[in-house]
Order: sequence, then C-alpha cells, then structure tokens
Amino acid sequence: MTEILFPTLFVLLILGVPVAFSLGMASVVALYFASPIPLLILPQKLFNGLNGFPFLAIPLFLLAGNIMAAAQISERLVKLAGLGLGRYPGGLAQMSTGASAFFGAISGSAPATTSAIGSILIPSMKRRGYPAPYAGAVVASSGALGLIIPPSLTMVVYGTIADVSIGDLFIAGILPGVTIAFALGVVNYILAKKNGLKGEASNKEIKKGKVIAESGLALIMPVIILGGIYGGIFTPTESAAVACLYGLIVGLFIYRSISVKSLGPIFINTAISSAIVMYLMGTANAFSFIITAEQVPQTVAISILDISRDPTLIMFLILLLLLVAGTFLDNVAALVLLVPTLGTLIAAVGIDPIYFGVFTVVALAVGNFTPPVGLNLFIAAGLSGSRIEQISKSALPYIGAYLLVLVGIILFPEIITIFV
Repeated sequence: MTEILFPTLFVLLILGVPVAFSLGMASVVALYFASPIPLLILPQKLFNGLNGFPFLAIPLFLLAGNIMAAAQISERLVKLAGLGLGRYPGGLAQMSTGASAFFGAISGSAPATTSAIGSILIPSMKRRGYPAPYAGAVVASSGALGLIIPPSLTMVVYGTIADVSIGDLFIAGILPGVTIAFALGVVNYILAKKNGLKGEASNKEIKKGKVIAESGLALIMPVIILGGIYGGIFTPTESAAVACLYGLIVGLFIYRSISVKSLGPIFINTAISSAIVMYLMGTANAFSFIITAEQVPQTVAISILDISRDPTLIMFLILLLLLVAGTFLDNVAALVLLVPTLGTLIAAVGIDPIYFGVFTVVALAVGNFTPPVGLNLFIAAGLSGSRIEQISKSALPYIGAYLLVLVGIILFPEIITIFV
C-alpha cells in the first residue's frame, strides 16, 4: 500500500496541492486501490484525530494571539525593548529582537510577530540608514522566536500529536528561547560594529514608568498561563481560555484599542486559521493510521538504528531532516508528517519526548526565514521592499546563530531539560 501512498502524496505536493488535502487524497487513493480496508475508516479516523479535549487549546490560543495583536500592543513592546536595548550598537536591530521576543510570548506565531514588529521597525531602520535587506533579515529571523518562546502554538500542536504535557513543553522552551534571543543579539552587535550602526539616543520625553506599566499588562499574560498551569489552577487547554478572557479585558477596557464591533473580524480570522490547522491534523491522523498499519515508523526506526544507536548522532541526523523539511513545509504540516515516525525512533534510543519536542520546534523555526517557502521572508520582503534572495543572504549570520544553539542543545540537553 505504501508504494501507492507515498508517490501519490509526493505528486500532489509537487503540483501545489495544500498539504491537508494531499494527505487526505493520498490516503483515499491508497485504501481504494491497494487495501481491503473500507474507505469508511477514513472519516472515522479524521474525526477521532480531532476528538480530544487538548485540541480545544489550538483555536483558543489562536484567538488569544489574534486578540492581543488587534490590541495594537506592538508599539508598546517596541518602546519597552528600546528602554533596555536601544542604546547598544545597532539599537533598532536590538529592539527588533527584543520586541519580537516579547511579542512572541503573547502571539505564539512567527508570521504575526514578524508582521507586527516589522511594520514598526523596518521603516525606522531604513530611515536611519540600515540596508533594507538587513532590516528585513533581522525582523524575519527574530520573528521566528514567536514559535519558540512559550506559550507557543507549535508546541501545543506537538503536545497533542505526541501526547505529552503541553505545560512541560512550555516550561522547557523558556531557556532555549532566551538563549536564541541572546544569540541573535550578539549577531546584531557584531554586524552593527562592522557596519558602523550606532545605538539610539535616549528620549527623555518617554515616561519609562508608563511604558513599563502599559507593556507589562500584555506581558503578564504568559506569566498567568505558565503560573496557572504549574500552580495546578487550570489545565493548558483551560489556560488558553483564560488568555482569551485576559486579552479581551486588556484590549476592550484598559488599552481601549479593540471595540465590540471589531471582534467579528477577529473571530472570523481565528475560525479560518483554526479550520486549516484542525483539518490538517484530522487528515494527518488518517494518513498516520495507514503508515502505522504498514509499520512504516518501525521500518524507518530500524533502518536508522542499523546505522547507529548513539543518541547524539541520531539527533544530528534528525536535525538535518528537520532543517530540510522546514524549508519546504509549514511547521504544523512538518509536525504531523514527521512526529509519528520520529517518535518511534526516539523512544527506541531513550530520548525524552519533551526534550525532542522543544528541539523540533526550534529546528523547524529556522524554516520560517529560509527559502523557498519561509513565510517570514515574504512578510519581511513586502515590508522592506527587498527581494527574497537579498534578505536570504543577509539572514545567513542569523541562521548560523540558530544552528549554533541547536548544536548546543544536542550536546547539552540540559538547556531544555533543566526546568522540567
């Protein structure tokens, strides 16, 4: 059956058919032409793939991120980042990384982070003499922090697929996220010194207390989520609902940047995004049923284990696979395709699934600002007026920073597991 399943999937992807439809259509073709299993099993598996309480966290976290993005908090977070980072060489680049880390902790989305921060800082960088491709590269690479710093939607998806604690994933992702933000800051500093990009002069008219108070209200949200989960007050799914409520209170009554009338488009956009993600996960469950029945994960695991049983070497091989997959597939699509198979492999060599989940999210984040389909690149190109290839070249030092951290995570797993 796999001799029909995988070629069909490959052809559909080459033709540009969305991954969710490709998975479903390939499953139908394989069962119809090469299996005695009735096609009725597919809608059952699709439904069962979504019939779980943890899956409710996905649309709720999407809604929370959309509410906070609509509340126009990005300008406040940029000012907050400027208070601590603006005075260093390459001040606006440093502010981009800092503000992206803050915003990523609220939105959980790389494209949303890139768009929100880039729309403010890329024009400012261009006015201050920063090369446009460099400005785009800074924002695109920093925007990927939205996938890593918890609460992260990608971690929620991994947790539901791999059936591991989402709360543990959130806690485990804190130090890697901070480490990557620091590494990007070092790259910003080196490039700024090389290109003569100075820091920003302090603006005495800015009321520091007001900036900290206003932006702090937004940054309390991830604290509430993580504290509530680990305090036993609510589950990760319930924490997503709490985040939505908190976002509405801040946006409607404190910032007053959201009106009741504007909630309609927010709900509609969330429903569309949720439908895309959930349908993908449903068809992926049907696809996974077939490859599991054909013992594909076991076969792949045995083949790799025949090469080596050293967990470190296996993690380097997996890193290579994830980097390649991330350049061609959306993060959610890559997770639903690879996690079932790789889960069997890591279990065979005793690799912690929490550690592996955070590592996978970080590795796939690199694909968001690498060609040919890195969404952050397209957003940054539109905002900076540069070509994709120009931004991609300028992003190479930032790619190197991510890879250096990933290698460090392989060699020193405590970067992830220290708090779990």
